[in-house]
Amino acid sequence: MKFVNPYFLFAFAALAIPIIIHLFNFRKFRRVYFTNVRFLREVQLETQSKSKLKHLLVLACRLLALSFLVLAFAQPFLPRENMNLRAGQKLVSIWIDNSFSMDAVNKSGTLLDEARKNARDIAMAYTPADRFQLLTNDFEGRHQRLVSREEFLQLLDEVKTTPTVRQLSEVVTRQQDVLMSVSGIASGNRQAFLLSDFQKSISDVPRIKADTSLRVRLLPLVAQNRNNVYVDSVWFETPVRRAGQTEQLHVRLRSRSDQDMENVPMRLYINGEARTPSSFSIAANSAKDTVIAFTVRETGLQQGLIEINDYPVTFDDRFWFSFDVAARLPVMAINNASDGDIAQTEGASFLKTLFGNDSSFIYTEANEKQLDYGSLQTQRFIVLNSLNTISSGLAVELKRFVDNGGSLFAFPGADADVQSWNQFLTSLGANTLGGKDTVRTAVDRINYAHPLYQGVFTRTDQNIDLPVVNDHFRIGNAVRTTQTELLRLRSGEVFCAASASGSGTVYLCAVPLNTEWSNFPRHAVFVPTMYQAALFSQAQRPLFYTIGSNAVIDLGDVKLGGDQVFHLTEKSRNFDIIPSHSVFQGRTRLDLPPLRESGNYLVMQGSTQLTGAALNFNRLESDMLPAGEDLLKESIAAAGLTHFSILKDEGKGLTQTLTERDYGIRLWKTCIWLALAFLLAEVLLLRFWNNSPKPVSPTTTVGTAV
Repeated sequence: MKFVNPYFLFAFAALAIPIIIHLFNFRKFRRVYFTNVRFLREVQLETQSKSKLKHLLVLACRLLALSFLVLAFAQPFLPRENMNLRAGQKLVSIWIDNSFSMDAVNKSGTLLDEARKNARDIAMAYTPADRFQLLTNDFEGRHQRLVSREEFLQLLDEVKTTPTVRQLSEVVTRQQDVLMSVSGIASGNRQAFLLSDFQKSISDVPRIKADTSLRVRLLPLVAQNRNNVYVDSVWFETPVRRAGQTEQLHVRLRSRSDQDMENVPMRLYINGEARTPSSFSIAANSAKDTVIAFTVRETGLQQGLIEINDYPVTFDDRFWFSFDVAARLPVMAINNASDGDIAQTEGASFLKTLFGNDSSFIYTEANEKQLDYGSLQTQRFIVLNSLNTISSGLAVELKRFVDNGGSLFAFPGADADVQSWNQFLTSLGANTLGGKDTVRTAVDRINYAHPLYQGVFTRTDQNIDLPVVNDHFRIGNAVRTTQTELLRLRSGEVFCAASASGSGTVYLCAVPLNTEWSNFPRHAVFVPTMYQAALFSQAQRPLFYTIGSNAVIDLGDVKLGGDQVFHLTEKSRNFDIIPSHSVFQGRTRLDLPPLRESGNYLVMQGSTQLTGAALNFNRLESDMLPAGEDLLKESIAAAGLTHFSILKDEGKGLTQTLTERDYGIRLWKTCIWLALAFLLAEVLLLRFWNNSPKPVSPTTTVGTAV
């Protein structure tokens, strides 16, 4: 046993007072006359024995009452193991996981309701002089400070669910930052509590940085039903969307349920219009991919929604996505100035036939000597038609074009200046040209796995007729580049390749665009290669974004004019905010704010619609499988986090349980009750213990001392 205030034990000297009173209290007797003294000695002995016993019991009650009163002021307690609190102010940080998974239900209501109640009980285990921090997944500025217990309880009532998901390592780091910023606090008086359902997806215990000066307690909350089926993600079969074309939308569904699900309805909406109805079946605790086919009917921004029904967890039953369908793609051919009239050149004729007569493209062509560099940035696909040299000015503008997401298809000229070309290709991060090879050969391999050729060929025959090559430039194959082979010669050399550069793509062919070097311009492979490359030049943006992931929307080369600002709007809810933006390397990036509602949003510049953004809740919350107390203990032990522990209500209430763990089993209340009990015993002894003997005869009475 130990004492909070051991100096009060000196008050035990006061026990001498009732003892002295008992020993030196000279009692006065009253003379009583008896007519019959036959039983006098017997009565006298009996009266003295009872009187002595009564006074000893009264003395004992007084001594014990006074003793327990002294002990109550000394505050005795039975210490518990690992007690580390010291006298002085305490700093307490409590994190409440307010993610969507905390809407799960147990016998006390939702897990979030139970977390709020437990946080209140934890706060009541400390004194009003201690300081508290309330932390939620939102990481709000007002939660990054220490407040009084009263203010903490007020903030606690305002906690609501949020789509933001935090890893445990993030939370503990934030708690450490706040609690360690205060100096002058005794060792062990910094306490952190984590109240959560501790899903496996967020329990990254090994990544937590140990700090033994901060004691951390985990309080797991358990839901009764964690079954959930949800839409995990969506993607298209091909990266290019076209009006009037049938699209294959892949939908990935996941089950975190112990039961198989049969014929669950699934609906697809495009621009608010219901499309192909569907259903799916999925085995317990598994994933399944299904495909929905639909036709894009119009150009422009398309906003889609996949919806299922799964009760009671519903926040992940909707998955939003959006994509663009270009009306007409701008394509430009830059022709060799030495070839005379560009309308008569062979390469220009092939390109004009391919793109000029197709309503899907806006085709323009220009002579390299009469080129308006400003027009390059309005294009999506540029073809360098057999240029012999690349001027420095053209190289700079083409690099800017590719960096901004444009696609460039380069055919070197027959008399190409290899040094000029290689300087240009090197600046783009593409492989360079080598010497000229005059050995007649042929293309013998198509990379069918490349997205450019997916869905183009119905069969992949090995004996397919492929282009014949009379002369060609050797294309390097350096490891440091991102080059992907499209067409390969029999010799193993690259005939046509694609390389990622900036935000765009560079395609390089080993021959000029004429029939003297190869029959590639007249071959059937030429059309899908060029056509697909042009279609793939459409601006590619994510189908969806995740709320709370600090994602940005790349708006490209967009500039604000005058007093214009960017807006993020959602018409059905009359939602409109002005998000922050930044400019990096000439590209404007819009920062996604931490929104609380999923849906299809519009990005506006003043009154002009720029693009769309589909925002979904984080699917980490959908996998509601908890780590469990045993796994948490194993992870804590494996990470060497000796200052971490699991807190459980021991049936006495969380406040008392925590108080006993931090301060031991306090006995001062017990001492007060015992002191009162002995005082009551003294009163009862004095009130009801009568020492007067019964009359021994009608004329005989016995007297007692007064």
